[in-house]
Amino acid sequence: MSDDATGAGDLSEIEKAAILLISLGEADAAEILKHLGPKEVQKIGAAMTQLDNVPQSRVEAVVSDFMHVVSDQTGIGINNDRYIRAMLNQALGEEKAKTLLDRILMSTNTSGLDTLRWMEPRQIAEIIRFEHPQIQAVVIAYLDADMAASVLMFFDDKVRLDIVMRVAALEHIQPQALQELNDMLESQFMGSSSSQQSASLGGVKSAANIMNFIESTVEAEVMDGIRDSDEGLASQISDLMFVFDNLIDVDDRGIQVILREIATDVLVMALKGADTSLQEKVFKNMSKRAAELLKDDLEAKGPVRVSEVEEAQKEVLSVARRLADEGEIMLGGGGEEMI
Repeated sequence: MSDDATGAGDLSEIEKAAILLISLGEADAAEILKHLGPKEVQKIGAAMTQLDNVPQSRVEAVVSDFMHVVSDQTGIGINNDRYIRAMLNQALGEEKAKTLLDRILMSTNTSGLDTLRWMEPRQIAEIIRFEHPQIQAVVIAYLDADMAASVLMFFDDKVRLDIVMRVAALEHIQPQALQELNDMLESQFMGSSSSQQSASLGGVKSAANIMNFIESTVEAEVMDGIRDSDEGLASQISDLMFVFDNLIDVDDRGIQVILREIATDVLVMALKGADTSLQEKVFKNMSKRAAELLKDDLEAKGPVRVSEVEEAQKEVLSVARRLADEGEIMLGGGGEEMI
């Protein structure tokens, strides 16, 4: 971030949030962060690490923008999600991050299963590694798809395949069984406090969402394994999966909504591995000037790793799925929602 930049107009919403929070005292920041979900904290924490010598005028501009946005609102809606402790450690230092995290968790009624959402994927994998496969499947189904995919990467091929197939077969779990699992985890992590959880978990759609976030090579192996065991199930999962190339079927308005949420560097990386037809669809849904700049960036971009392209495409897809869940766009041709 340049020192001579004084306004807030060129900042993303995440960058504004990072500046606002880091300018607050620890107690006030903790009070705000306890209402944010893990994904939001992860993004803000990452933005905090990029802050350097922010001029006072820019801080004032961010605060002014914030006051303008909330002045006519009676409340701000926020969701619960996954937390990445490492991001706060990087942004604020280990001691301050630990204090903040303790305040957040102590101030919320986090249940046993919900606590898993605040852990690193490796930790979750170790916790459930020696549990019954059906318990493993229930835990994986309970997690967000991207977190679930990350946890599965810490299991070997055979176990991973078994878990995904069990997730696909899940439809309902008895509330008592779910509560017992929740209580077991709760006693291990946070002490005893009761929580009511939905008894509906898993299913083919859940399995497809998880598969969307698994690395491409591993995804192919798992799908081959499912296909060998149950070809019909493999077809159902494949039909529900939404991959980057499927963006070609999103209508123009939907593409425009998605583009407003994607950083330019992420879009450039994602399009490096896209078909020409999809690139052209993106270009036509931008202003002429923006499209020309994007084309220049693509041409200037040198060779990149396939893994970097896949990571960028997954980020775009994650935004697209979120917008679809919020009813902002429809994924799939003919107006049919695919996820």
